[in-house]
Amino acid sequence: MNKKVYLQDLGLKDYKETWDYQEQLFKQTVDVKIKNRRGATNEPTPNHFLFVEHPHVYTLGKSGDFANLLISEEELAAKNAKFYKINRGGDITYHGPGQIVGYPILDLDNFFTDIHKYLRFLEEMVILTLAEYGLKAERSEGETGVWLDVGTPFARKICAMGVRASRWVTMHGFALNVNADLGYFDLMIPCGIKGKAVTSLNVELGKQEVNLAEVKEKLQKHFEVLFEAELIKQKTEV
Repeated sequence: MNKKVYLQDLGLKDYKETWDYQEQLFKQTVDVKIKNRRGATNEPTPNHFLFVEHPHVYTLGKSGDFANLLISEEELAAKNAKFYKINRGGDITYHGPGQIVGYPILDLDNFFTDIHKYLRFLEEMVILTLAEYGLKAERSEGETGVWLDVGTPFARKICAMGVRASRWVTMHGFALNVNADLGYFDLMIPCGIKGKAVTSLNVELGKQEVNLAEVKEKLQKHFEVLFEAELIKQKTEV
C-alpha cells in the first residue's frame, strides 16, 4: 500500500481551474488502478492532497436544491461571485478568500475502503486542529462537517464537507472557515439546512485574522497521524 501523499498548495485559484486539475489527478489514479487490475502494470497508485483558496463561488452538489441559492445570476455577478453545479455529494456550499479548502485525492485501497470512516477522519483532523486553538468542535448527528455548540440554539458550522468517490478514489473534500467573510453565507441556505448559523475561526477567537499557514500545518500534522501517511510537498504545477 502506498501511503505517500503528494501535497500541493495552489494558493488563490479559480474554482473551475482547480476542479479540472482535481479531475486530471483523479483520472490518473483511476487509470493506474485499472491497468493494475488488468495485469498490465503493477505500480503504486498515487495519492494527492491539494490546499487552495477560491475567489467567491457557490457550488451545488448533485443532490442539492438550486432554491438554496438565494440570489439571482445578476446579483451573483454584482457580488463578483460564480456558481457551479458539481459532482460531489451534499447540497450548496460557499467558498471564498480566508477559507482553507482541502481536496484529498486518495486511493482508499491504500488506506481503508470505508467512505464513512474517511469522512469521520477528515472531520477528526479538523476537530483536533481547532482544539489547538481552544475550541471544542464536534460532529452533529446526521450532518456531515464540523460544528460548535452542537445541540444548543447557538449551534454553528465552521467546516463544510462534501466528497465523491469512484473505484475507491476520492475527490472534493472540506472547507474550513478561518478568516472567511460570513456575509456571503447569508446569500444561501448552507448545505440546505435552515436555521443553522455559520462561523469562522477568527470570529471565534476574537481576532481580525488568523495565520492560514499555521492552520494548514496543524491540519497536515493531524492528517498524517490519522491516515498513517507521509505528506510530501510538491511545487505547484497549475
